[in-house]
Amino acid sequence: MLPKTLGALALAAVLTTPAAAAPVKIDFWFGNSGDIAKRVQEQCDRFNKSQGDYEVVCTSQGSYDASLQNTIAAFRAGQQPTIAQVSDVGTLDIMLSGAFYPANKLMKDYGFQIDWNDYFPGIASYYATSKGEMYSFPFNSSTALLYWNKDAYAKIGKDHGPATWEEAAADFKALKEAGYACPLGFDISRNEVWQFEEQFLAVHGEPNATMNNGYDGLGAEMVFNKGKWVRFVKDLKGWYDAGYAVIKSKDTGQDFVAAFAAGDCQTILTSVGDHGTIGRTAKPGMNWDVAMLPVYEGTERKNSVVGGATLWVLAGKSDAEYKGAATFFQFLAKPEEALTWSTVTGYIPVRKSGYDYLQKEGFYAKAPYKGRELAIQSLSYTPPSPVTRGNRLGGLLQIRQEIANGLQQIMIQNADVQTALDGAAERSNAILRRFERTYEGKQLP
Repeated sequence: MLPKTLGALALAAVLTTPAAAAPVKIDFWFGNSGDIAKRVQEQCDRFNKSQGDYEVVCTSQGSYDASLQNTIAAFRAGQQPTIAQVSDVGTLDIMLSGAFYPANKLMKDYGFQIDWNDYFPGIASYYATSKGEMYSFPFNSSTALLYWNKDAYAKIGKDHGPATWEEAAADFKALKEAGYACPLGFDISRNEVWQFEEQFLAVHGEPNATMNNGYDGLGAEMVFNKGKWVRFVKDLKGWYDAGYAVIKSKDTGQDFVAAFAAGDCQTILTSVGDHGTIGRTAKPGMNWDVAMLPVYEGTERKNSVVGGATLWVLAGKSDAEYKGAATFFQFLAKPEEALTWSTVTGYIPVRKSGYDYLQKEGFYAKAPYKGRELAIQSLSYTPPSPVTRGNRLGGLLQIRQEIANGLQQIMIQNADVQTALDGAAERSNAILRRFERTYEGKQLP
C-alpha cells in the first residue's frame, strides 16, 4: 500500500491529467448505395481504426444526384460536409461554383507530398483543369467493357468476344439462331447511356460536343447526331427489331446486369465496376469473360473514358477538419488500400503505383479478378486526345436524359433514327444554353 502522501499525490495527478482529446470529426457524404455503400463504409472504418486523431463520418446520400443536390443545399445553409463525392457529370457544376478547397492546394498546405503524375492520364484528364491541376481526388473509377458468356459463344464456334461491331452483329444473329432469347441485353435509361454513347464516341475518336467536348468553354453544342454513333443506333434498332437485342431494365422486371449473371442474356456492355457483382451472383458453373468495347471496322481505336466520381473538399471548414481530410486522402492513396478497394468492388486503381502493386500481388491472375486489367488497358489504349479526355458539359445528367428519351422514341415508338437524334441534340443544346446563362462571364479553369 502506498503511503498516504504518495497516494494523495497519485490521485491528484489522475484528477489533474487532461483527458485525451476527442478525435476531430469529418463529415463525408457519398452517393453510392447498396453493396458499394457498404464497401465505402468499410473503408472509412479502416481509416478510423488506423489512427486516433480523426473520425471520418461517412453517410450515403442514396445516389450521385442526391449527393450533389444535398451538398449544394447544405452549403447554402452553412451545413456542408467537409468532403463530398461528386460524380463525373457534376464536375463542371462544382468547379464553377468555387465553393471548394482545391485538392492540390490542400495537400501542399498541410504538408503532404502527392505525385499527381502518378494518376493514370485517362483518369486525371477527365477531372483536371486546362493547366492539369487536380481540384479533386479521383475515387471510384471505372470504364465500360463488353461482358460475354463463354459457354454460349462456344456453341456458335467462338472462343472470344467480338472485337468489331460487324463481328458482334454476326455473333448476335448466330446466338439467336442457336436458341438464345437474348443475345444482347441492354438498357436505354439515363443511367446507362454512358456506355452506349459517351464510351462509343471516345473509342471511335469522335466528339460528343464541339469545343473539345466543352473543355474549351461554355459555348459547346452537341454533335452526337452527326457521326458513327448514328450508324450504331441504326444497327442497335435493327438488332432490337430482329430479337437479337432485348431491353432489360428494372421496368421489365430484370436489369441487364442481373440478366447476364443469370445466364438469360449472353452479352452486355457495362462498367468494370459490375465485375465483382457479376462474379458474386453469376449462375453456378457459368463461364464468362470480358473484352474491350468493339469498334467498327476501319476504326483506329482510341482510349475509353473514365466514369465514377471524385472527392471534393468544401470551403468554410476549420483547419483541423482540413488536416483530417488531407490525412484521409493520404490513407486512400496507399497501394494496400487500392488492393482492398479493387478486391471488394470491381473499381480500378486510379494510380499507377496502385496498379503496379496489384500486379505484384498477382491480383489479376486470380480467377475472380481476371479481366479487370482490361479496363486499365482500355483507358490507356492511347494518350487522351482533346475529344477522348472526357466531357465537361453543364447539365450533362439532363443531356443524358434527353439522349435516353431519343432512344426510347426510336426503340419503342419506331421514330426515325436521324430525326429522333436530331431532336435529342436540339433539346440538349437548350440545356447547355441555360447552363451558359447561369454562369455567364465565367471562365473554365
